[in-house]
This record gives sequence, C-alpha cells and structure tokens, in this order.
Amino acid sequence: MNIIICGAGRVGSTIAKMLIEQNHSITMIDQSSDDIQKINETLDVKAIVGKATSPEILEKANTKDADMIIAVTRNDEINMLICQIAFSLFKVPKKIARIRFQEYLDPKYTGLFSKENLPIDNIISPELEIAKSIQRKLEAPGALDNVPFAENKIRLLEILIDEKCSIHGINLNELTKKFPKLNAYILGVIRNDKFVIMKKTDKLQLNDKAYVVVNSIQMQETLSVFGHNEKISNKMLIIGGGNIGFNLAKNIEKSFESARVKIIEKDKSRAEYIANELNDTIVINGNGLDEEVLNEANIDEVETVLALTNDDEDNLMVSVIVEKFSKDKRTMALINKPNYSLLQSSLKIDDLIDPRMSTVSSILKHVHKGTIENAYTISNGEYEVIEADIIETSELINKQLKDSNLPDEIRIGAILSDGNFKIPRSSYIFQKDDTVVLLSKRDQLPIVENMFRISSV
Repeated sequence: MNIIICGAGRVGSTIAKMLIEQNHSITMIDQSSDDIQKINETLDVKAIVGKATSPEILEKANTKDADMIIAVTRNDEINMLICQIAFSLFKVPKKIARIRFQEYLDPKYTGLFSKENLPIDNIISPELEIAKSIQRKLEAPGALDNVPFAENKIRLLEILIDEKCSIHGINLNELTKKFPKLNAYILGVIRNDKFVIMKKTDKLQLNDKAYVVVNSIQMQETLSVFGHNEKISNKMLIIGGGNIGFNLAKNIEKSFESARVKIIEKDKSRAEYIANELNDTIVINGNGLDEEVLNEANIDEVETVLALTNDDEDNLMVSVIVEKFSKDKRTMALINKPNYSLLQSSLKIDDLIDPRMSTVSSILKHVHKGTIENAYTISNGEYEVIEADIIETSELINKQLKDSNLPDEIRIGAILSDGNFKIPRSSYIFQKDDTVVLLSKRDQLPIVENMFRISSV
C-alpha cells in the first residue's frame, strides 16, 4: 500500500520502520528538517519537509495515490485537519489520527468524527490505550503483559520464566500430557533479546519471556502452572493524575469492585478536577517523591505503585523510593526514553511501560487488509500476533491445518469456533466464521492478509 505518515517523531518513525519491512511504500512529512534528515539517514522512505496541512505539500507527497494517511503530529487539531484535507481534496480512502485531548473523545461528541463532519476512520488515543494496557497487567499479576483477543475469550500472556517455574527444562510436547486440561499454546519466547518460535521438542529456559495463548477462563490457572501465583492487587497507589493515571483510575473503579485506589497529583487544580470526576478514588495533592506525602497515602499498606507522571526521571525515582518501604510491592513505571529500560533490573522495577509501542500496536492493527480485527507487536514489530476471521472466500475454509501449507514462521495459536476455545491439531478443519489467533513474522504478513482478505484496504 501507499501510506503517508505525517509526523516524524518516535511514533511516526517506528510505524514507518515496521511498515517498510512489510513492503509498504511510505512517504513521511514533518516540519522539522532535523527529524526528516534522521529519517532520510535511517529509512528507505520519501521524506518531505513541510506542513502536512498544506495542499501543495500533500500534492508533492502524491496524496491522490495514497491508500492511507496516518496523522501522528504532536498537535491534535493539526492531525484532524490533515485528515479533513486528505479526504476533501485527495479522497484518501483511510484516515487515522492520533488525538490526545480527552474532551474530543467524550462519547457525547462521537458525531464529530463522521464523514459529514471530520472524516477520520480510526482515532488513536495514546493515553486511553496505555491505561487499558496497564489495567490488563493488573488483571493478570505475574504476567508481563496480557492482551485480549476474540472479544476477551482468548488471551495472549507474556510470562517470565524464573526459578519458581517448575516446567522449564521439560519438552513442550510433554506439557500436554502433564496438564491435559490446560488450554494453552506457547507461540515462542524472547531469549537473549531475540524472538524464537518454539518447536515441540524445545524446552523453556530460565529468563525466557514466553508468549502463551490461553483460554481466558484459565488465565490464573495458566499463570500458576508457570510458577506465578501472585494475587490481584486491591490496594493501589497512582503517582500522577494526568490523562493516563486518571483514565486508569476510572477503569479500575468500573472493573475492580474491591480495589482501593489513591492518586498523588502535584498540581492543585488538576487534583481538584480529578477528585470531582472520580467516585471512589482518594486524591492527594502533593509530590509523589516526598516521603511525607507517601506516608500520608499509607504507602505501607499499598500493594502496587504505578508511577505515571510525564517525567521519566520522577517515575524511576518514585520506584526507587518505594523500594525502601517494602520489597514486596509491585512497581510499574511509565518511561518514554527507551534507554531507561536498561535500568529496570538494577532499579528492581517490575514493569516498565513504553507508551510508544502501545500507540504503534493500536495503529498497526488498522493497517492490515482483510478480516484482521486485532494485532499485537512483539520484539519491536519483528513478529505480530493477529486475530482474523475465516470467511467464505478464505483459502483456508474447509481445509485441514496440516494441508494449509503455512510457512514455518506463521503459527496458529488458538481458534474460537462456535464460541468454543480450541488448540488446533493438525487434523483441525477450518470452518466459516472461525476466529483464528496466530503468530506471523512481519515479512510473512502479506501471506496472512491474502488468506483473510475481503477488500483492498
């Protein structure tokens, strides 16, 4: 596809890199000559310096031939205007915009983003996506990540293999015999910073990060098999009442009935605002780095601390200070600068949250063709876990899995058929309306798209 990306920051450049590796033709537009120069030096794209709201610049980018435009500049209104101009002047079929301002996302204003008003096909809100991602991690303590597929009936868990895991060193094909009632499939592991697709005779090793597709109702049982018996936290402290912390608290109020949540917010007016908007969350106006404020929040009783301010250094320092109070607390920190991930082990932080990858995953799932409903990136986009539907025109319909001629780097992890979760065996016959969750290496994605395609975009 011909795709135009407006905004050459971290998110825009990451999306461009991944889409190039999927053989899409990419044009990038940004006002910053420095950012465009970096793109020119590192990526094989057509890069243009200029305003993406300029019809002349868009014409220079051959927008009339574009299949899609992705607006991820730092300004919401510019992103919206880009989509409007791309539609009005150039009839671009698909338009994606990153929008941060929460008022635009209020359900009562949904009519704003319609073909008649602002023709944006997909809106990405980084703060909402990150809040959802953190909530999923809280729902599966012991998992590094927890991603829902097939209307929450299938989950992808990322699980660290540590000393508590009793199944490392056992051939994968032996695990089925040992746990015959467990509906789980190990797609692969990250080992020594590389993703490895697992074979039946392979074994899990210590420090592997395993990606496991499971039946949602067996999520806790699966984590227990992998040696993780952590309990869901009921007492949580959020440092930072910005959009992420605020939306996370709202989500927790809706889904965790027994949870007790407190937020420490430095800005007084913001603290007053979120206190009025939240029902059961206690809001404290103060600095999360101040030990007196932490004591006021009863840090001794807290089970999970989430450092979600806009300052990476503050988030790291909060995690270090919390470690002084108790080594048993779970700590999660929001980090925008990728180099800080190297400090995770030495600072003993349980989870580092990368907002860039949450946004990128949200955007990539809208790029795929066909009946692909959901996508999750692994190892910086080298692999994707994808949800797709079997339709009448799919080349898989009525075929046995063993006859599907899938490349080695595409693995079917689970199937939802007539509402029932199934781990696919070689004799499984694909049926119309089956929902399939699979792993694919990025250079194999065109094959996946062809299997499930119903439209050109």
